[in-house]
Amino acid sequence: MPLILVPTPVGNLEDITLRAIRVLKEADLVACEDTRRTLRLLNHLGIRVPLVSSHEHNEKEKAPFLLRALLEGKKVALVSDAGTPGISDPGAHLVGEAIREGIPVEVLPGATALIPALVLSGLPTHTFHFAGFLPPRRGDRQKRLHLLREIRCTLVFYVSPHRLQGEVSDCALVLGNRPAALVRELSKVHEEVLRMGLDQLAERVLSPMKGEMVLVVGGATEDPKSVGEDGEGSWEAYARQVLRKGLSIRDVVKTVHERYGISKNCAKDFLIKTVSEDEDSISQIDDEQAKRRQREDE
Repeated sequence: MPLILVPTPVGNLEDITLRAIRVLKEADLVACEDTRRTLRLLNHLGIRVPLVSSHEHNEKEKAPFLLRALLEGKKVALVSDAGTPGISDPGAHLVGEAIREGIPVEVLPGATALIPALVLSGLPTHTFHFAGFLPPRRGDRQKRLHLLREIRCTLVFYVSPHRLQGEVSDCALVLGNRPAALVRELSKVHEEVLRMGLDQLAERVLSPMKGEMVLVVGGATEDPKSVGEDGEGSWEAYARQVLRKGLSIRDVVKTVHERYGISKNCAKDFLIKTVSEDEDSISQIDDEQAKRRQREDE
């Protein structure tokens, strides 16, 4: 029997397909993240079927049991707490193991948070980059954002309400003040869409917010280094500007690190190269002036 992945509603319980309901009714068992949450959905649909817990902490341990059930001819449906299993949720490991065992896999179309949020944002939708959840630690998060900084299409992130302030602030710091939309409580009574620049959004989320959230951010401009924090240009341009105002390399490195999250070694290497290029340019100008004076004297 095939392993069947069944999307479940991200909010409104009506957002489930007739096919998904049929598959859940016919299943011999349903593998799910949280048995209590899935039980509420099944009770709402009037479905009685055995549940097996399979979440991010035990997915690898439960995979052999579920694969054995499939090989024995049992109908196994896999669901997550909300949306499509395997999209920033458990499921990908079991799918990979099933494919390796030669077990067919079916994925039903249905609910997911990222597509409605992307369209609701009002930002370009013809191409986009889904980045999932950002790392919880700030340093790792900023490194990931630096890797995404030059991508020109719209960026889509899943956001934890517990890390909302830090994640939006880091996006504003590393990506610059781009247009963005925070979509909260999709398809629920209190659905909310906040459309504004990242700087404004970072101020807006200083007050705690609850619920499932998706953050959609505009992609890099045609020249991804042309827009930086507060629209002032790239960190390289800012570093050159303050260096030429007389600040020491050490002070500029510290300022760039605190302002843009650039590593100190990276900033230092760039500044040393900049100073060397400036000195070469000054030397070249001096040589040209000396040659011109010599020609005039002759």
